[in-house]
Amino acid sequence: MNLFDETCFECSKIITSKYSTSFSKGIMAFDKRFRYPIYAIYGFVRYADEIVDTFHDYDKAALIASFRAQTFEAIAQKISLNPVLHAFQQVVNQFGIDHELIDAFLRSMEMDLDKTAYDSATYQTYIYGSAEVVGLMCLHIFCDNNKEQYEQLVPMARSLGAAFQKVNFLRDVKSDFEERGRTYFPLVDFRRFSEQDKKDIEADIEKDFDDAFKGIKQLPGGTRLGVYVAYIYYRQLFKKISRTPANTILQKRIRISDAQKTALYFKAVLHQKLNVI
Repeated sequence: MNLFDETCFECSKIITSKYSTSFSKGIMAFDKRFRYPIYAIYGFVRYADEIVDTFHDYDKAALIASFRAQTFEAIAQKISLNPVLHAFQQVVNQFGIDHELIDAFLRSMEMDLDKTAYDSATYQTYIYGSAEVVGLMCLHIFCDNNKEQYEQLVPMARSLGAAFQKVNFLRDVKSDFEERGRTYFPLVDFRRFSEQDKKDIEADIEKDFDDAFKGIKQLPGGTRLGVYVAYIYYRQLFKKISRTPANTILQKRIRISDAQKTALYFKAVLHQKLNVI
């Protein structure tokens, strides 16, 4: 059974490395005991996201419904022949991850099946389910069943998840709007996307980042550097987007290079040694 478990976690590790170099580098900065659980969460959320964003020639509603059913079946039975779900259920059961968080995440994925525009209320619902709860799942692992510590850090973990997601929305405006017909930011018409629209969005993201950083400094040992690495990657991407004109955002996807990511990683390590975080 140990071999089966390890193989399943390795599958989630491969998924993480293939889909996100940023999160892969961040996870490697965690103490070893935290890595497999975070890979498992990433593999789970990535595959759910793939269903609604990528599998255009298939019945997405049926696929996400099946994925939902298999997820909770795996958690209840404590086993799955789907390696991603087997690794995920182990983490859910080991760290007592609230099933409401999983349900909220899957509901947000289901919203992507037919919702293309958001008002303030549905935007907040989507941000919570698609991003904030992922941060809270990870926080369960970081706090390792310390409920008092978990509750104290919940607001900051939600802010970090929200910041990451909103940066993703700005980065992916072109593909979301042109390819999927989605506009996540409420009251923004991307056919007339202005510099003021962009500044308003950025001010909201900046506040999320500032709130999140307060929580990063309070994270338990062995987890702080890994979260900080992801934080500074996204903060750098956000800075680059902020310096980019609104009309350019609509024309191309803004990235930071692998060389920049490597430099940022070593910067994060230096900050830890200097007790900046």
